[in-house]
Amino acid sequence: MKIMAQIREIAGVLPVIQTPFLADESIDEATLINELNWVLDQGVAGLTTGMVSEILRMTESERHHLSEIVVGVAKDRGALSIISCGSESTKTAIAHAQHAQEIGADAVMAIGPLTVVLGDKALFAYYDEIAKATNLNIVIQDASGYVGRPLSLELQIELLEKYGARIYFKPEAAPIGQNVTQMRDMTGGRARILEGTGGGALVDSFRRGIVGTMPGAEVCWAIQKMWDALCAGDYLTATDISDPLLQLVHLSTGIDIYVAIEKYLLKKQGVFTSTLARPPLSFLMDPETEHEVDIIFDRLKAQVGN
Repeated sequence: MKIMAQIREIAGVLPVIQTPFLADESIDEATLINELNWVLDQGVAGLTTGMVSEILRMTESERHHLSEIVVGVAKDRGALSIISCGSESTKTAIAHAQHAQEIGADAVMAIGPLTVVLGDKALFAYYDEIAKATNLNIVIQDASGYVGRPLSLELQIELLEKYGARIYFKPEAAPIGQNVTQMRDMTGGRARILEGTGGGALVDSFRRGIVGTMPGAEVCWAIQKMWDALCAGDYLTATDISDPLLQLVHLSTGIDIYVAIEKYLLKKQGVFTSTLARPPLSFLMDPETEHEVDIIFDRLKAQVGN
């Protein structure tokens, strides 16, 4: 039986959290809770789990446990929570979505299956079954800027037509700006879109009418200041912050690179005690990369005023 949750609007800065691990690769719960509270202390709207949370390298029970901690902290702080439910099978995606609803999440976010090539009909059926299984808001994530294949605009608009206000979009396929504009115009402005490039496309996407952004957790204080500036019409401040932020984003050309840099910066700020990520890994930080990240990070702090 469905638990009818109060549906809240998804908007603002919604960082995708990192998952800290202990030496035995189990989730470091104490550090995780510290991270979640630190993120919320930056004034953001809520917490999100996603691919950079390393959910695709977790067991099903671990994903549920992570979700329970994230939603629990968000509830305690009066913040939003968005839980990733994407999977290689519709059955598993539904199980994750229903669990998210049972624990009180505000929304789920779903990438399509990554190991099969699906047409629009099969992809619509996948998202349709997820939507029918809960009454939560659903963020349709096109993660093809990093993994998978682009979702057609026609497919996404069909989901919006069927489920209306429950549907949100996180387009990450290039060209992002033009795709945001096309989705906005093809839906008469009804599409509610979240920027998903670590804040790299935030200024441009904001001009095109997005309702929020899902950056990483590590510099969410900078993203929040950018968002506040944009909402106030202060594009000069937002652009000044965007310049060093873009340098960080340009270093992150894949999921494992995002994870490595974000964990490095969380440790640098005293939020994490370790940068351990679950293998196998396609990228490891080296001293030169660390030095480059340090330089950019210091520039970003100077722009924000921290």
